[in-house]
Amino acid sequence: MYDYLIVGAGLFGAVFAHEATKKGKKCLVIDKRNHIGGNIYTEKVEDITVHKYGAHIFHTSDKRVWDYVNSFVSFNNFVNSPIANFHGEIYNLPFNMNTFSKMWGVTTPDEARAKIDEQVQNSGISAPQNLEEQAISMVGKDIYFKLVKEYTEKQWGRDCKELPSFIIKRLPVRFTYDNNYFSDRYQGIPEGGYTQLIEKLLEGSDIKLGAEYVANKARFDALADKVLYTGALDELFGYSLGKLEYRTLEFKTKVVDCDNYQGNAVVNYTSHDKPYTRIIEHKHFEFGKQPKTVITEEYPKTWRPGDEPYYPVNNDKNNALAEEYRALAEKEGYLLGGRLADYKYYDMDKIILSALNLAERTL
Repeated sequence: MYDYLIVGAGLFGAVFAHEATKKGKKCLVIDKRNHIGGNIYTEKVEDITVHKYGAHIFHTSDKRVWDYVNSFVSFNNFVNSPIANFHGEIYNLPFNMNTFSKMWGVTTPDEARAKIDEQVQNSGISAPQNLEEQAISMVGKDIYFKLVKEYTEKQWGRDCKELPSFIIKRLPVRFTYDNNYFSDRYQGIPEGGYTQLIEKLLEGSDIKLGAEYVANKARFDALADKVLYTGALDELFGYSLGKLEYRTLEFKTKVVDCDNYQGNAVVNYTSHDKPYTRIIEHKHFEFGKQPKTVITEEYPKTWRPGDEPYYPVNNDKNNALAEEYRALAEKEGYLLGGRLADYKYYDMDKIILSALNLAERTL
């Protein structure tokens, strides 16, 4: 018998397992994949640490969380400074003075603001009702049509006029020459990758991989007093109330026989002529000097049962359905946590903080 069955060996489940183990609890952690780490799993290819499920850059302003992860592994000083490629034109991200200077030839913040204000005024938008209007009101039409519109439509599979405005509000806009995507105090990537962080967190727990929980609920539930579930909320109940919507990703990873493919860790492709949204060159996350390189193309697509869900589609309809599922889970005594079970987009530091808070409340 175990005190806790933890369904999902990703970051949330691993943090909770560590905290429970410290309290003398016995945990069984299961995962349907054949590896631990969930979407932050990393593996070595050509001696390069590869982020198997897309780029993950750790960033936080919470010193408690930063000290917590650094107590297990050492982080490097990688700073996320992606660039955008629009039909061969290169622009800095996030939107900053380097972007505005390349777009319009301006050199001062006042000139950039004046250009944006002029385009916003000409658009006639006063109260943005959708993503397109929100983006134009933030950065003007030129940047919207070159760097936002087609990229976003590829990402979400919908016209920008059909998307809610809040999606774009988290995108930084700066009137400084600062290419650092995040404004958080602490930032970096574990030296050697994220898998070793999860390994440290899971020390003392029993682990079973390739384990399908939903299909074997009764058998697994009988092994523990309490269940923490971190998988898809609707799948837990066999989609009995209806299916939640997600977007998913397809990754195409390959070894390239050169030492430097694109000169940057992340390059976004912001036009429809490229079917992928971005290319990741993994060696640049750790300042690698290997003779070969590994790249990953990311292709967003519509999620269907059997696919891995990545991004919840948080419109009113889906959020209301998720709330119904949460009420059902609470009634049946489940603990829930993580991106899929909470049906929310989380940065990694927020996942850790959420898991620590759950541990403090329940252990």
